[in-house]
Amino acid sequence: MNRNEILFNRAKAIIPGGVNSPVRAFGSVGGVPCFIKKAQGAYVWDENDTRYIDYVGSWGPAIVGHAHPEVLEAVREAAAGGLSFGAPTEGEIIIAEEIAKLVPSVEQVRLVSSGTEATMTAIRLARGYTGRDKIIKFEGCYHGHSDSLLVKAGSGLLTFGNPSSAGVPADFTKHTLVLEYNNVAQLEEAFAQSGNDIACVILEPFVGNMNLVRPSESFVNTLRTLTEQHGAVLVYDEVMTGFRVALGGAQSLHGIKPDLTTMGKVIGGGMPLAAFGGKREIMECISPLGGVYQAGTLSGNPLAVAAGLKTLEIIQRDGFYENLTARTGQLVQGFTAAAQENGVQFTADSVGGMFGLYFADHTPQNYGDMARSNIDAFKHFFHGMLERNVAFGPSAYEAGFVSAAHTPELIDETIVISREVFQNMAK
Repeated sequence: MNRNEILFNRAKAIIPGGVNSPVRAFGSVGGVPCFIKKAQGAYVWDENDTRYIDYVGSWGPAIVGHAHPEVLEAVREAAAGGLSFGAPTEGEIIIAEEIAKLVPSVEQVRLVSSGTEATMTAIRLARGYTGRDKIIKFEGCYHGHSDSLLVKAGSGLLTFGNPSSAGVPADFTKHTLVLEYNNVAQLEEAFAQSGNDIACVILEPFVGNMNLVRPSESFVNTLRTLTEQHGAVLVYDEVMTGFRVALGGAQSLHGIKPDLTTMGKVIGGGMPLAAFGGKREIMECISPLGGVYQAGTLSGNPLAVAAGLKTLEIIQRDGFYENLTARTGQLVQGFTAAAQENGVQFTADSVGGMFGLYFADHTPQNYGDMARSNIDAFKHFFHGMLERNVAFGPSAYEAGFVSAAHTPELIDETIVISREVFQNMAK
């Protein structure tokens, strides 16, 4: 009896599509999603009691491994004192101080409960601070499901975006410019035409939502120069990359100090916690000090703060990022060699504990590149690995994640499994 199939059918009767977040439905790869019963270290178990080597990591938060005993103990201790209060706690101050210590561009921090909430508020704050309406985002970057960010590119260069979701009025997206990632010329033209009307530019500083896409040095440097010249706010959406690609986030690797940063995933250690922070003069525009409103009943709740603080403590231990980066590199190098041995068109990339797998002849630079990759080949790879008890995100457009619990031996085991899958794909 396949418990996953039984549960999926049951879920579809009461939950739209059977899932509470769309990618979980396996719509882009086909088949029945795995319903997870438990997780530990580098493994997850589904409802059939099948154990998988997990490279999803709850989409990034599980950087120290699932159910890390120190994190669990911190949550248990916090839970014994109550689950939420709707009032300030000392823990909120401690984690805010820790974030500001690790990310120098962050002078003040506001805690929230989700990445969507963080990015939505950062954009509202940028608009309130500048008194401007227009924003720039990049095709293929995902910043949560708030209305002004559910936007696809317009019909021509520098046309304002069109809603990419039903239920979003065109009026909500008419102030959003959608540009091509890594396209410096487009960025320069946008500021030449509309620079004095642009409130902010928001981007994933290493994209994870059209698979892993790395920005060019000229792209990020131009972003910083143009936003400074025109008085626009530069927002680094580090919900995924924050503490995942490096201890100081993507901005530490770029040598860039954004004006605002959004964070999530790792800072909650697997619990619902996110944050936005940045320059004091901008942050002081948020209520109760300024006129930009934001509030949240569960913001900074003690369980999430406890999990996040312990996770931030663990990732600062000696050798943590050196080991994480080495193991992620070991994985993508092994996959690349296995694909080449079998004549499968394939490339890969990684940064810190984050990686991308592409069935293409070159590493993608933007959404168009990614869309032209061999999506069917990814589906074959995904299911081939899943059948051999290795789990990746069920979409060719999602980055993957390695944790500290993935030992070199476990990485080698994964590579050996991949050779068999690539062999079958080459037949």
